[in-house]
Amino acid sequence: MNVERWGWYSIGINVVLVLINWIVAVASGSLAVQAEMIHNVVDLLTAIGVLVGLKLATRKSKAFPYGLYKVENVVSVILGIMTFLTAYEIAHDALFADAVVATVDPWMLGGVAVATAIPLVFSHFELRAGQAANSPALIADAREYRAHVFTTGVVLAALVGQWFALPLDRFAALVIVVAIGKTGWELLADGMRVLLDASLDAEMMYKIREAIAAEPTVAEVVEVTGRNAGRYRFVEAAVTLRVQELEKAEAATQRIEARVHEACPYVDRVLIHAEPVKRTHRRYALPLADRNGTLSEHFGEAPYFGLVQVRLADGAVVEQRILANPFLEEEKAKGIRVAEWLVEQKADTVLLREDLHGKGPVYVFGDAGIVLERTGAETIDMAIEEQRDEPIEAAGRTER
Repeated sequence: MNVERWGWYSIGINVVLVLINWIVAVASGSLAVQAEMIHNVVDLLTAIGVLVGLKLATRKSKAFPYGLYKVENVVSVILGIMTFLTAYEIAHDALFADAVVATVDPWMLGGVAVATAIPLVFSHFELRAGQAANSPALIADAREYRAHVFTTGVVLAALVGQWFALPLDRFAALVIVVAIGKTGWELLADGMRVLLDASLDAEMMYKIREAIAAEPTVAEVVEVTGRNAGRYRFVEAAVTLRVQELEKAEAATQRIEARVHEACPYVDRVLIHAEPVKRTHRRYALPLADRNGTLSEHFGEAPYFGLVQVRLADGAVVEQRILANPFLEEEKAKGIRVAEWLVEQKADTVLLREDLHGKGPVYVFGDAGIVLERTGAETIDMAIEEQRDEPIEAAGRTER
């Protein structure tokens, strides 16, 4: 989407609004209309700033290797400050300027009505464009136009009141001050959060953490941090991986980056700090023929699976569970589905009697860094006892 085009549109709209309100202000002498015209002039200047920000946002250089993304947020802060200045000028005139009785004609009411309708329509489309492009500058500009809809409506009400000899001009100007002040605070607060490297919102951080944890080779998500930079986001994560080989670790980090980009649009850069898992325990998975712990001769057809967590320091069993095979009734790709399920259960080693050489589960376990070993044991206790008798290094071999 060409967001710069919307910057030009905003400039054109502000020029039209300035002209309309200037003509009505000169002819009527209304303080409220004059205030709204000043408001339009400020927005015209900030619209030019938005366009400059959009043009500079994606430029990178040696001095700014991440690009000038935050220029957009600088523009948002400037917009907020200028909005406060506008509010101050309006309040000063409303409270201390000499009283002037405004002149109201039907064409003036029509002009202000048009000036109300234009920002209403334009803000709707600009806000949609800003959200689609995730541009804080466009979103801020659209919100400012929404404020114009309200303030110009107040001006119209003041002129109608003046038509009926009701002195509402100064009160309308003060209402405009409140509305503009609220908008200015929102723009300033949002822009400063980004400039001060505030974290991404909690919902997005949760989505990123879940996307990383979904990678089968990830043993633990140690830390995830993220920050905004204009319409883009930067993410850093520290993880531990089951895989030891450098090639597999690099492939895993690439998959993690792809998962984060898919879960959260406009992530410009993902930096993964990966370390091999430091094991204090090992979790074994074994296909069982029954709940009594008899090993099954089959993998995918096994009705149960035992999950046993063993402390490596002394070989003690710290946890043992027997789970029903959730894919026992599957007709196709049963072994692969079971293998993926064991990956989700965070198994480290799979002990089994069946030879799976060349079959799908072998590749699922290999990609996840899970060790696959044959055993001649007949029960779950005998299989775990065999592992205690082997050197710890032997548990790392993979038989295919």
